[in-house]
Amino acid sequence: MKHGKKYAEAAKLVDRATLYDTADAIALVKKTSIAKFDETVEVHIRTGCDGRHAEQQVRGAVVLPNGTGRTVKVLVFAKGDKVAEAEAAGADHVGGEELIPKIQNDGWLDFDVVVATPDMMGVVGRLGKVLGPKGLMPNPKAGTVTMDVTKAVNDIKAGKIEYRLDKANIIHVPVGKVSFDEAKLQENFDALMEAIVKAKPSAVKGQYLRSITLATTMGPGVKVNTARY
Repeated sequence: MKHGKKYAEAAKLVDRATLYDTADAIALVKKTSIAKFDETVEVHIRTGCDGRHAEQQVRGAVVLPNGTGRTVKVLVFAKGDKVAEAEAAGADHVGGEELIPKIQNDGWLDFDVVVATPDMMGVVGRLGKVLGPKGLMPNPKAGTVTMDVTKAVNDIKAGKIEYRLDKANIIHVPVGKVSFDEAKLQENFDALMEAIVKAKPSAVKGQYLRSITLATTMGPGVKVNTARY
């Protein structure tokens, strides 16, 4: 992948052989942000898990203390009095069966997170082929299949993020924006790492966290020392 001049200049500030302390890595990531927009600060964690085995899956969610810095649109599948509850909690879209053709046939995807009450999962299951590949299927482990829609919507709006292994057993998650001060990014990063360390499957043998890299949307990656985790 060819990078521009700005990226090359920023990359010179990062020593690729060094494993930085978190605070230094965060400072460096902010310094090497090259885009004109407020870039997202992302964490990429390479694990020693083998996601092909169910007992080595890592999946969950954590509320970042300082939020993600972006506005998240929430769709709630509910019926009965849960519809009013979801609307009162601030869900952007609430509905049921009638949303199936809109999503399936019209390609409507104007939402970032999907929450469903357990009694609606039969309906939502029909959208598996659309929502699944996009990582939008509600999941009990992520707290998005629940009767407590108020808590689910509030947590998501407050900065709740999901983490899960991709096909290469890597976890990719946002921990804020470049405009956040270093202390806020540190708090978010610490909250994420605490959750991921707790989520270690007992079936994993050897090193659980193989590498941690911090990067902005367009900037170079900065390697974080995994020793403290």
